[in-house]
Amino acid sequence: MDIWTSQSNPGKQTMVSVACAVVGLALAVGFRNFSGVNSNVTAGFFLGILLLIIGVVGLLISGKQTVVIDPKTRRIIIEESNRFGTKKRIIQFSDVADVSIGFLGKKSNFVTWYYLVLGLKNGEKYPLFSPGRYFEGGSDRAIVANWKQRLETYLSGR
Repeated sequence: MDIWTSQSNPGKQTMVSVACAVVGLALAVGFRNFSGVNSNVTAGFFLGILLLIIGVVGLLISGKQTVVIDPKTRRIIIEESNRFGTKKRIIQFSDVADVSIGFLGKKSNFVTWYYLVLGLKNGEKYPLFSPGRYFEGGSDRAIVANWKQRLETYLSGR
């Protein structure tokens, strides 16, 4: 078995953050002249502020996540790099109790992300190929099911 390496798409993260900030700024500026606390204009203004904050925070913390699944050393290495530094997490194959498919979104509005959830022996649930990181294929359940099957094969050592 070969080493399996996947990288997120920080360009998409940045694009979504910029879009959120721009829409938030437009709403905040467009609804800045609210007359009363209980008006729809006030709600539009505060929605704009909220979206602007989410967009700016998203720009600050967006970065690249690299997942390396190494069957020879029997470990999963997750490395996250952003403007504030790099974090690395190593999960031993022996620490994984189960693998399932997680889901984020709503099928009715066609915004869905699938990802793997590692159930660790200590009870922790760890999202692998997490949504919002924009791993290629994360919006296709069949592809993520193949990831699950591939990871289970790696974990079993077959």
